[in-house]
Amino acid sequence: MLKENFAMEVLAPVGNTEMLYAAVRSGANAVYLGAKSFNARRNADNFEIYDLKEAVEYCHIRGVKVYLTLNILISDGEMKDAVGLAADAYNIGIDGVIIADLGLARILREKLPLLPLHASTQMTVCHKDSLYFLKELGFSRVVAAREMSKAELNELCATAKELNIEVEVFVHGALCMCLSGQCLLSALLGGRSGNRGLCAGPCRLPFSDRKGNDYVLSLKDLSLLQHIDELSKMGVTSLKIEGRMKRSEYVAAAVSAFRSMVDTGSVPEEYEKCLKDVFSRSGFTDGYFTEKRSKEMFGIRTKEDAGDAKGAYPFLHELIRHERQSVGISISAVIKENEPVTLTLCDNENTVTVTGELPEKAINRPLTKEAAAQNLSKLGSTPYFAEKQEIIIDDGITVRASALNEMRRKACELLSLKRAEIKRERVTVCLSAQYLNPPKTEKELWVRVNSPCLLPDDLSGISAVLLPIEADHDLLRLYGKVLLIAELPRAGLYGNELKEKLEKAKKSGFTAALVQNSAQLKAVTDVGLTPIGGNGLNVFSSHTLSTLKSFGINTAVLSPELRAEQINRLNSEVKTVLFAYGRLPLMITRNCPAALSGCKDCKGDRVITDRMGISFPVKCRSGYSELFCDRPIWLGDRTDEFNVDALLLYFTFEEGNETERVIKAYKNGEKNSGEYTRGMYYRGVE
Repeated sequence: MLKENFAMEVLAPVGNTEMLYAAVRSGANAVYLGAKSFNARRNADNFEIYDLKEAVEYCHIRGVKVYLTLNILISDGEMKDAVGLAADAYNIGIDGVIIADLGLARILREKLPLLPLHASTQMTVCHKDSLYFLKELGFSRVVAAREMSKAELNELCATAKELNIEVEVFVHGALCMCLSGQCLLSALLGGRSGNRGLCAGPCRLPFSDRKGNDYVLSLKDLSLLQHIDELSKMGVTSLKIEGRMKRSEYVAAAVSAFRSMVDTGSVPEEYEKCLKDVFSRSGFTDGYFTEKRSKEMFGIRTKEDAGDAKGAYPFLHELIRHERQSVGISISAVIKENEPVTLTLCDNENTVTVTGELPEKAINRPLTKEAAAQNLSKLGSTPYFAEKQEIIIDDGITVRASALNEMRRKACELLSLKRAEIKRERVTVCLSAQYLNPPKTEKELWVRVNSPCLLPDDLSGISAVLLPIEADHDLLRLYGKVLLIAELPRAGLYGNELKEKLEKAKKSGFTAALVQNSAQLKAVTDVGLTPIGGNGLNVFSSHTLSTLKSFGINTAVLSPELRAEQINRLNSEVKTVLFAYGRLPLMITRNCPAALSGCKDCKGDRVITDRMGISFPVKCRSGYSELFCDRPIWLGDRTDEFNVDALLLYFTFEEGNETERVIKAYKNGEKNSGEYTRGMYYRGVE
């Protein structure tokens, strides 16, 4: 029998009530679940608000915390309802909310200051410097990116301890190929956005490389079961299991295995076998944690894998059939002659007392202290177990066993009611309306190129030039003519290494930097460059723009998942930039999808091909690989339909003549005769 409050929290995924019972009965300290909207697993059954209230009560009685997932990007039109849902969850006793949207985070910090905020893995926290940004936003916990190594997690935990922030780490379940929060593949291919909770999982389809290796975007499931001691020594607070779209048997297998490892340092053989059988993609991987990134990390779900699952179900069903006694209580009973029997239960925070009948004179066998204690500790159908007992009883008297049973049952019910009580004041939240933006009369033209030599000789009409920070550039002819912006990669460049490159860039003539990740902001401001928000920050609403402004970011690139009409309703003092031309970066990965063929002859860019024969370029940068769209966005003939301050022309694979042609076409508002896409600006995403 276990006590509440373990050294590390085992956090279980819950997509429906059946999974909830499986998680709690298997030993989860906490669960995370979604309401019917605004969560990253919108295809799970999820919970209506009244079901959510019952779930919170069920968990709190059993000493289990409940975290609500509000972990998608929120548009202006949805913000009022999202904040309202958070307020409703707060009022029914939720223990925290998991947030992916910067705008929503800022509002909840202001409107619900006592509600714990957890930074979702969708916020792409890959480095310790993100914690300074998140601390200022009011976050008390951060979910680390799955791609972090042991050394990187150790640094993150050390900084988190200094800032009094908890660290939550995924220890089991599906691995996305892309850094969470940075994937546009499902949105662009089918209109179902992972950043909005409806990822169609296209990475599990057969993409192949140039040597015929297939499924190069499908990774095995993660499992860090054998690394729990290392995570504990780092100071990790919570061990998170992925799987809100899986079955209750999967939850039972995963929670039981990690519960055993946390409590005893080992896992029974049958638990570990069940964990593998119930769901895997031909085994598991710990490649990111151990820095053994290789082809061994890739895998798919086979028929054999699916067949193994059925054999594990009977054992798991038996495992979760009964109530788990995990809440220790003290039991006190006073049985005195001529006085009603009293029974008191206490869980260290809540105390309840019930009164029974008068004892009777014993004719044959008086009730002993030992017999009374044995009766009152029969708590098998409850979540409680007797941690301590104190029985005071007079000699020569007795009490009917059925009467003691009824007192015990009633006292347990009262204690459960006490434990389920919401011990916070009810709040109401009002959100002020956002007003329409005045029309922008002129738009600046921003150009991103790999090298200044790809720019046209005539720079008239170009207001800003973005250049990758890691390249060497001759900027002499650009001085004083355009705003020079150092483009930072979406991942892989942080801390002192980033600061050194920024200082060099500043000396070279750069005056601003495109910040793609919250961890980069500190270095940019420390060096004294002007920070500009990149599309890696997922700017999806006026509220996000306002949040960035509070951190000194007065210009930002908008999310390419916004529809034109949403863009035109944005209201902020922040200058807005539209990704108006170029191949959208669809993924950024720490395990190169083209590396299965080897990197020996790679010059930094390759292609992978889908089942329809469409090729997607891959380019490596700063230790990560980016997968780009097969064709560029073209809005040259429709830029007047967007109420933004600047148009960004993003050149990646184009040669010099093509760059000059596109710039000229955008200046003149021309159509494109080649292959192109309008992106998601008109059809939108779900």
